[in-house]
Amino acid sequence: MAVTEKLNKKEIISNKHTNYRNFPMVPRVVFGRRSFSQLGEVLMPKRRNSDAPFIFLADDFFENTDLPSQIPLMFDDEIIFISANEEPKTEQVDALVARIKENFAELPSGIIGIGGGTLLDLAKAVAIMSTNSGPSHNYQGWDLVKKPALYHVGIPTISGTGAEVSRTTVLMGPDKKLGINSDYTTYDQVILDPDLTKTVPTEQWFYTGMDCFIHCIESLNGTYLNAFSKSYGEKALELCNEVFLEDIPEEESRDKLMMASWHGGMSIAYSQVGIAHAMSYGLSYLLGVKHGLGNCLVFQHLEKFYPDGVELFNKMIHKHQITLPKGICSNLTENDFDLMIKVAMRMEPLWENALGKDWKNKITPDCLREIYMKI
Repeated sequence: MAVTEKLNKKEIISNKHTNYRNFPMVPRVVFGRRSFSQLGEVLMPKRRNSDAPFIFLADDFFENTDLPSQIPLMFDDEIIFISANEEPKTEQVDALVARIKENFAELPSGIIGIGGGTLLDLAKAVAIMSTNSGPSHNYQGWDLVKKPALYHVGIPTISGTGAEVSRTTVLMGPDKKLGINSDYTTYDQVILDPDLTKTVPTEQWFYTGMDCFIHCIESLNGTYLNAFSKSYGEKALELCNEVFLEDIPEEESRDKLMMASWHGGMSIAYSQVGIAHAMSYGLSYLLGVKHGLGNCLVFQHLEKFYPDGVELFNKMIHKHQITLPKGICSNLTENDFDLMIKVAMRMEPLWENALGKDWKNKITPDCLREIYMKI
């Protein structure tokens, strides 16, 4: 298994020939329609005392719905509604941690994220930074977190990002977009309730679902591929094809896409993503383009690298009558292009997975500029 991360000796199982990374997995998962109703039962054993609240970070889309009334609040528990219109930022994480520490005498019993990738990543980051000192941008990278995070629970309300299962929390920092990748990032508990995805608008459903589809294509075509990641990636791809190319009942579609997201996240946990994700980071950092849409904007132009995947992608676009935005990069300056390229090319593990260890001989800044100019 190819691995680019620096390995801690305690995290390695060795034999005579190779080292295998001992990756974390989400230890407890509830899946099923209306399983959100079990949240109180799940949290009760984890409540330390009445002065250690649970903090719920929820997408503000749900603020005026009946979902808040279903959250099992007790004592000083608090719901903080947060907009998912922008990518999660390190300064936002730091502000949330400061607010929680100022308002409560002791650390919370746990952090619960309710929403899409933005809220799930924020909740993971807040759980980490509640127990680790310093600004969160100091932890953007691989295996920089030293102390276990607070107990944290992920409840996705849209399917595709894989944030509910991954060991990273992708954040926009002061000079880069990069995840806090660590064994402490992974959720302690996940609740997968397909009913929570009923209200997702069609375009958002498609773009976020394509994030999962592109995860699969990049993982299955990568140099990091191994039997473990392949088994998850193939299942996720099969489910994506059923959801986006076949005519199946709506409830079944929600179930299958939620499972595709889970399997796709597991696939990249044991391998890596590739070119579309690396270049999407550049679009997000400079222009604030949402991650799923950014992946689609790039992926449509990657037939040279992923011909079969792009062909399937185009069929999915056509079937669901999705029109991708055009001219996103039409008014950018040379400095703008240089910045996006710089951000994208920092994602070295992604490029190595896509093109091999000699990737710098296969891709150049001019190649990236050419692709960005088409968007």
